[in-house]
Amino acid sequence: MPGSSDITAFQYVMAMLVLKLVGKERLSQINDFNFDKGFGLFAGLNVLPKSTAISTYSYRLEQKDIMRFMKYFVKAQNKQKIYGSGTINLDFHTIQHYGEEAILEEHWSGSRGKRVKGALTFIAQDCDSRCQIYVNADIHKKDADNEILSFVKFWQSIRGKFRQTLVFDSKLTTYENLRALDADSVKFITLRRRGKSLVKEANAIPSDEWQRIRIDSPKRKFANPLVHDSRIELKGYGVIRQIIMMDHGREEPAFFITNDFKNSAETIIGQYARRWNVENTIDEAIHFFHLNALSSPILIKIHFDVVLTMISDTLYYHLAQMLRGFETCEARKIFRHFIDMPAKITVTKEEILVKYPLRAHSPVLRSAGLDKWTTPISWLGNRKLRFQWGDKGKEFNP
Repeated sequence: MPGSSDITAFQYVMAMLVLKLVGKERLSQINDFNFDKGFGLFAGLNVLPKSTAISTYSYRLEQKDIMRFMKYFVKAQNKQKIYGSGTINLDFHTIQHYGEEAILEEHWSGSRGKRVKGALTFIAQDCDSRCQIYVNADIHKKDADNEILSFVKFWQSIRGKFRQTLVFDSKLTTYENLRALDADSVKFITLRRRGKSLVKEANAIPSDEWQRIRIDSPKRKFANPLVHDSRIELKGYGVIRQIIMMDHGREEPAFFITNDFKNSAETIIGQYARRWNVENTIDEAIHFFHLNALSSPILIKIHFDVVLTMISDTLYYHLAQMLRGFETCEARKIFRHFIDMPAKITVTKEEILVKYPLRAHSPVLRSAGLDKWTTPISWLGNRKLRFQWGDKGKEFNP
């Protein structure tokens, strides 16, 4: 990635990343931290770059630079074996733009229930860890249907043979692309676009052809729906498996289609039911990482901002795994309990000493033994990080 004689590429990235990690409203408020020494230290600088420098740097990045950067990060995480799920959730999200002047297409926004001007963003998420494994932003309408094929190619470059099952809604792609996935031996589960004729056909199925199943989900209110499992032929695709589900809490039936002919109907529906994970990830990205704050005061390349959000979310996942009892908590809760607190920081030639006060969650943080795994920080003169704990009135004096 490009850099400058005064500020390296690494320092630019760290400067933008730190603002993501503290949940600050995008980068439009970067000037609030112009003279914050702590933020500067994080990035290996004395203070953060000004907003103009951040914006200029962002637009120096080409699409290939951002994609390569994301690929290296995902490869590193893959070596950590955090992507262990057999299911990958896919979804589109429209990042709305609130400014007057913007050359952006209008896309459907589910949260607002209407079409809005914004950047269409594609998100792929490992179902178990809930970590994002691929993002792409500012996708044009004409390219949206094929983005799933771009992701499959990307993931194959990371993992080789595609072994996971893709789960997504009916509007993500076309039947022709589903056929391309099947030809590439990629399993998928999605919904069929429901119409009046489909509902009429489902209601006409004799009652003795339905069977009641149990979906293993502790929070599911209607855990014993009726299903009809069959093979049908779709125009533009061919023969596919269809599972119709009724008596599931809604008036009209749901139509699942998949190229998985081996797993049971319970397994198929259960996999699709966990698609809410990716919607929660998008909600977290909006409310804590402020993914929707595309404001006019500062111009940041959208795709780079989305990749930084992905990285920030993954870093919070790693921290959560070290905190007993908080492994499944969202970033905003981890930030509130363990990061958003006062501390006294002393920088010497050999180390960076962080002295915490005693608080309600201090025992959890202490038991994590964070300084046991810290390595010398290369961009801060190979200093090591060390933690101490003390009383507010005695040892601790911020």
